[in-house]
Amino acid sequence: MKTNNILINTKTKKYSIVVGFNIIKNISNILSNKKITFEKCLVVLDKNVPNKFKSILKKNLKKKKLFFHKFYSNEKNKNFKSIDKIHKILFKNRFNREDCVISFGGGIVGDVVGFASSTYKRGIKFINIPTTLLAQVDSSIGGKTGINNKFGKNLIGSFYQPELVISDINVLKSLPDREIICGYAEILKSSLIDSKKNFVYLDKNIKQILKLKSPFIEKAIVDSCKLKKKIVEKDEKENNLRKVLNLGHTFAHAYESTLNYSKKLNHGEAVIIGIKKAIKLSHHYNLLSKNKLAIITKHINKIDTIKRLEKLFNKKQINKIIYFMKSDKKNMSEKINLILIKDFGKIKTDFHIDPKKLKNYLYKS
Repeated sequence: MKTNNILINTKTKKYSIVVGFNIIKNISNILSNKKITFEKCLVVLDKNVPNKFKSILKKNLKKKKLFFHKFYSNEKNKNFKSIDKIHKILFKNRFNREDCVISFGGGIVGDVVGFASSTYKRGIKFINIPTTLLAQVDSSIGGKTGINNKFGKNLIGSFYQPELVISDINVLKSLPDREIICGYAEILKSSLIDSKKNFVYLDKNIKQILKLKSPFIEKAIVDSCKLKKKIVEKDEKENNLRKVLNLGHTFAHAYESTLNYSKKLNHGEAVIIGIKKAIKLSHHYNLLSKNKLAIITKHINKIDTIKRLEKLFNKKQINKIIYFMKSDKKNMSEKINLILIKDFGKIKTDFHIDPKKLKNYLYKS
């Protein structure tokens, strides 16, 4: 099967996203082709990654001096304590800036390892091998790193581009269905931002994509990567255009924080619920037509678990949800800044709404 190479060219770095089947076993050739060199490497390994993939990576990096650190991937471990553990390994083993750290896991691992890499001696080489669909189509692209604190999600972090991203579709086959749905949230979001054509493709092929059937899954991943590439190259540090990628995320992060990052709701699921809420609010403010609201809502409702997950929230939690939405890093005033949608491919950024008005809307909706 074809291996896709997507070149990202930002103001701070040029690097490739390599997408294909069984490509971890070719990592030495990929590194050589991309002229990426290092002697020592720390692999931060998500505990959820099956041992066979660790063995494949180890075998194909046998000429390097490897260190492994197992990371227990959950939102509560996105903190300074985890960063400190990684830094201590690097300092103890005298890593220099020409050595390398590899994130081998989902988006949480990538966020933590990217931030640790950006702050170790002001920057060490960083390679991302995302092993979840969510990470392959979203968090591994664009250089956002971050950790959480009591005020909310991803409020401490940096923009730090990797040397390389390797997305092996074969790894996805080890994921539970729930994790595939999480990744699909970002695929759906990308289609709404990009074009009706991409959305229609998803609507026709959602079952095949969720079952990781070829060539549907490859196209969905590559299309999402290309959309994010286009945006990140124009606005690397989210000064303007990149804000469109936060469609549904202000709600989503507040939902996660409200539940204290409970396993009842993970990030991708929160994003889908957040998108659903954002499109309803877009229609409420006459930005999105009733017909297009119905089309997108019908598509979202094809995902069986969504209605059940929406029931996790009730009117008693609205004050808490508003509190976390007010803490969102996009806010520049007392108002809440939302990303809404006017049409396929037409996103409304910087929609400022008074918290009281939003609270009243949530009570009524």
